[in-house]
Amino acid sequence: MIGFEVLVVGLTGQTGAGKSTVSKVFAENGFAVINADLISRTVVEKGTKCLDEISDIFGCGILNCDGTLNRRALGDVVFSDKSKLEALNSIIYPYITSEILKQIKEYSDSGRKLILLDAPTLFESHADDFCEIIISVLAEPETRAIRIINRDGITPEQAENRMNSQLDADFFASHSDYVIENNDSMEAVNSISKEVSDKIKFYYYDIRTAESFV
Repeated sequence: MIGFEVLVVGLTGQTGAGKSTVSKVFAENGFAVINADLISRTVVEKGTKCLDEISDIFGCGILNCDGTLNRRALGDVVFSDKSKLEALNSIIYPYITSEILKQIKEYSDSGRKLILLDAPTLFESHADDFCEIIISVLAEPETRAIRIINRDGITPEQAENRMNSQLDADFFASHSDYVIENNDSMEAVNSISKEVSDKIKFYYYDIRTAESFV
């Protein structure tokens, strides 16, 4: 944990559950957002040490002709083989963690003390260690599969492989302070997300007020 001067809230959940919708509500409610997905893309850009390590392990077949990462090719390899996914994670997570900590410090130094860490692999990467509060977004498997297929333009089999590579709903629920179910309308999830973000803000300011009297 970072400490009460900065409150880092971890946002995670199942692929296709709709974390981006929840993240947007928190951003609109005053939270600085660190997007671990964007960081994961940055750390594997062409010419990075991380990409060099990945290609050393998985071969040049996961690279495009221009030397950039072919995400679909890599996904086909790791999402169908748990041991290969673990090997990839062991390479990439330290780079992602380093950048997350850097961004937390930058936000804190600039006066942004409420931070949302949007991280699909929050638990797997142990980034939950930085978080005071954890939120998981869940949805029914059928709903998630449709969203993933439409979002990423992949086959039902590829969507199922991605879903099966993740932790199950029971794990997310038992390791979270808040669970947001995203099976209904956009209005419903927006309302719940606003309510949760308000509660967390009140919690943070209550703690800061209490500390001021110590």
